[in-house]
Amino acid sequence: MHEIEPFYRWRDDYISSEDERSPFFNQEYSEFEYDKKVYNFLLHPQWDHFGSDTLYIKILYADYENNYAIIEMIGEWNDTIDNDIMLLKREVIDLMLADDIKKFILIGENILNFHSSDDSYYEEWFQDMDDGWIVGVNFRPHVIEEFKHADIDYFINFGGNFDDLNWRVLKPAQLYHTIEANIANRLT
Repeated sequence: MHEIEPFYRWRDDYISSEDERSPFFNQEYSEFEYDKKVYNFLLHPQWDHFGSDTLYIKILYADYENNYAIIEMIGEWNDTIDNDIMLLKREVIDLMLADDIKKFILIGENILNFHSSDDSYYEEWFQDMDDGWIVGVNFRPHVIEEFKHADIDYFINFGGNFDDLNWRVLKPAQLYHTIEANIANRLT
């Protein structure tokens, strides 16, 4: 896992540690010291810690004009023991919502598994967005099943084109418009 680094090809467009509105503004990263881990597996030092011991993220892009953010995730999403959704909501999402981010693209191909608790923080997040949405891109099939089993898929859009999207070849705006078009098609 230590070789899996957050997607870096959009760094010419956006760097969360240089964004004054980002929850990770002024974050400094080691290039040589592995200071993060999921259980006994070290993680690349570029991932951002928001309070969870098993889930890490990287805000790859935030567009305050079009009100969306793209967040890549790695690790185990564990609401049962660590209440990861509470930490994510309070430490990251609430700050972004305050800056009018209402649409969230969660890249989940590096999420190993999901352990649910209750859905209250997902519901709160969903209600806080007004006309926004949350989309899970490239989550593993067993993880999506775990979300569905917990009825979290009511709040996060999974499935269809979102499960096998070649997002790395797109620029952030292209990914956003692709997702938004798919959301619009689902609503009609």
